[in-house]
Formats: sequence, C-alpha cells, structure tokens
Amino acid sequence: MADVNRGNRPLSPHLQIYRPQLTSITSILTRITGNALILAGLMITWWFVAAAAGPEAFATADAFLTSWFGKLVFLGSIWALWYHTLAGIRHLIWDAGHGLDLETAEKMGWAVIGGSVFLTLVTLIAV
Repeated sequence: MADVNRGNRPLSPHLQIYRPQLTSITSILTRITGNALILAGLMITWWFVAAAAGPEAFATADAFLTSWFGKLVFLGSIWALWYHTLAGIRHLIWDAGHGLDLETAEKMGWAVIGGSVFLTLVTLIAV
C-alpha cells in the first residue's frame, strides 16, 4: 500500500512559491470571457424578446440595459469580445506550430491583453 503519511510535505505546487504564468492566466481569461459573452448574448436576446412581447416588457428590458449597470456590462462585453477574438487568433497561430517558445508566447500574451484594451478604446471612440 502507498505511504499515506503526508507529514509536513508541502502541497504541489506549493502556494508560497508558485507564480502563475502569463499563458495560464490568459488561458483562464479566454474561458471567462467566452462565458461572459454568453451572458451578454442572453441580455441582447432578452431585449429583442421584450421588444416583440410589448411596450411594458420592452420598457423594463430597455431601462435595465441602458442603466449604468447595463452599460458597464456591455463595456466589459466589448473588451471580452476583442480579447476572445485576439486569443483565438493566437491559438490559431499556435495550432500552426508557430510561437510556441516561451519568449514568443509571453509576448503574444501581452499583445492579446494590450490589443484588446486598445481595440476596446477604438470601438468606444468610433461609437
């Protein structure tokens, strides 16, 4: 039977010495932004269904979506859309076998983050 005496051994990876890598953080953010975009899509769908349901339902949905909270959600959705798109392009590049070395992967991670912020600002200015 395996030795079950765990004694004073640290967990793996040890939380005091583990440093999250940019590639793991960007991977987690890609999944989070994908799910956030589902939420934004449901909100837009609610708005369209409410418009078809009648004036009272539309007024309720429109009041929520144009409130400060709704605008904040859509601002985050604009960033999430750009981030998710750029991260997808990065994955296509990786799938082709390019940019897999650590230095290039790190640069591409920062490019995805910076590019998504830049494109979000461009989108807000253009609208």
